[in-house]
Amino acid sequence: MADDRNQPEQPRVEPEIIPPDRTGRYSPWSPYGFTEARGTHRIFVTRMGPFGIALLLLAIVAIATIALIAVLGAVLIWIPIVAIVVIAGALLRALRR
Repeated sequence: MADDRNQPEQPRVEPEIIPPDRTGRYSPWSPYGFTEARGTHRIFVTRMGPFGIALLLLAIVAIATIALIAVLGAVLIWIPIVAIVVIAGALLRALRR
């Protein structure tokens, strides 16, 4: 048998190895992402103290309060609209008779 199906197919073309750009120009496709900052960045993570926890809870409560006010505001806008529709429906029914 001239065709051996167990043999992997060899690549028809050798891959082209493109060296990195050494011109110093900014490229959006750089390995560092979309920023021009290069080098090492450090992130420090520490334990939160009582003051930090209080501030975090205060921020969470503030965001929840704003969301609640927004939802209540959206609901309260519909109360007069529903009332007008109900009154108009009652008037139209009374005028039909």
